[in-house]
Amino acid sequence: MPPRFMTMRRQALLALACLVILGLPTAAMAGSRLLATGGVSAIEGAAGGGLSPWAVLTGTASEGEWAVTANRGAARLDDFRLDVSGVAANWQDRVEVSFARQRLGLDTLGGKLEQDIHGLKVRLFGDVLYHPLGIWSAGVQHKRLADGSLARAVGAHDTQGNDLYLAGSKLFFDAVAGRNLLVNLTLRSTRANQGGLLGFGGDEKRGRSVVAEGSLGLFLTPSWVVGMEFRQKPDNLGFAREDHWRDVYTAYFFNKHLSLTGAWLDLGDIAGLEAQRGGYLSLQVAF
Repeated sequence: MPPRFMTMRRQALLALACLVILGLPTAAMAGSRLLATGGVSAIEGAAGGGLSPWAVLTGTASEGEWAVTANRGAARLDDFRLDVSGVAANWQDRVEVSFARQRLGLDTLGGKLEQDIHGLKVRLFGDVLYHPLGIWSAGVQHKRLADGSLARAVGAHDTQGNDLYLAGSKLFFDAVAGRNLLVNLTLRSTRANQGGLLGFGGDEKRGRSVVAEGSLGLFLTPSWVVGMEFRQKPDNLGFAREDHWRDVYTAYFFNKHLSLTGAWLDLGDIAGLEAQRGGYLSLQVAF
């Protein structure tokens, strides 16, 4: 049996096991939380913005409920194209498990890179709407490249690694011209180069870096949010500088089951190719 098929089968069995566990009779389908309080799907699978995980958990599940979301996203940059597919599950607004597969097409250099990301997020305390300190969660993302030969060639030390993060999110009512404002701060411990697509650690630095990520989202209506994100990056590889990421985005929640996110990305220089900018579009379905 081909190794790739066996890997896909293990992933499918893992996803099925998660759904069975989450679907025990002690929990019901989601719906109690307010619209948009689960954010959208980040490019690494967790609930949040497009570039960064937030403290909120996916979907609208509250205590005694569970939720499942699926997403498909694509970014088209000057010299690269990124496609992301992911699923996530939320158990009683306490635990989120997620899986994402990233495919990076190297339009100028030729070839492609693929990465699998398994995520786990746990809500520590709080509530995004009503707690004075907002909601706080801790998470881990295990990342593994399907083929690490290119990452090794450019100086990466490893082809798999773990990101650890602590995130806090808070919605401020009537903050700007009578509109609600969502603020998120995430601190990440990572060794990932370009989010892991170019491996982990490098010839310049093998160890971990603690980096900051921030997001703002202004709700023009209860269903429509516009905002911006910033994601600090480590700089581990000597062959090319790694720039920070930023975007401006908008997301529209048609209802609790369907949302669409669009963004303009500025990812700086990637692998020596300058000024990688372009559009991003993501569709999320929730159950």
